[in-house]
Amino acid sequence: MMNALMKKTVLMLVAAPLTLGSVAVFADSKDHMSNHHGMMGGGQCGMKGEMKIWHQLNLTDTQKSTLKDLRQNDRKEMKATFKAGKDAFKMNHEKMQKLVMAEKFDENAARSLAQDMANKRVEQQVKMVKYRHDMFSVLTPEQKQEFSKLQATQHQQCMEKWEKMKEHHEARVEKKAK
Repeated sequence: MMNALMKKTVLMLVAAPLTLGSVAVFADSKDHMSNHHGMMGGGQCGMKGEMKIWHQLNLTDTQKSTLKDLRQNDRKEMKATFKAGKDAFKMNHEKMQKLVMAEKFDENAARSLAQDMANKRVEQQVKMVKYRHDMFSVLTPEQKQEFSKLQATQHQQCMEKWEKMKEHHEARVEKKAK
């Protein structure tokens, strides 16, 4: 249980900044994403869908440049912290294994390790929110409003797509059961 929790925590620590760093890829080429990634089921869900929204905002060259700089800085920071995160994962895994294999369960040590891992995850989440805040600070109030409108539409499309996929899956399971 703790091993699975640790893996999920480290995965979040590593994946979140990588995923969010890719959001700003739109600054490189407005047409690249719209030509390269087609629409699926009426709209893209997740990060690809959000990148598509950014393309629809009619950003100025200054905004694109600022966002590109933010993305590049974020990537540099991610690269610098990736090795430390990997090393911390290995160290925490070893600590966890020692706790699991110990003669007696040390609840205080387990709590301390879990709290340390949770604190690191919180720090990553704060960095992610700061990065997104910096990105959205580049937008005008009108662009922010348009982003929210497009995001709501995209969310609705994704929910509809999800429901169709869920229905399809349930039908397949039901068919297999017969």
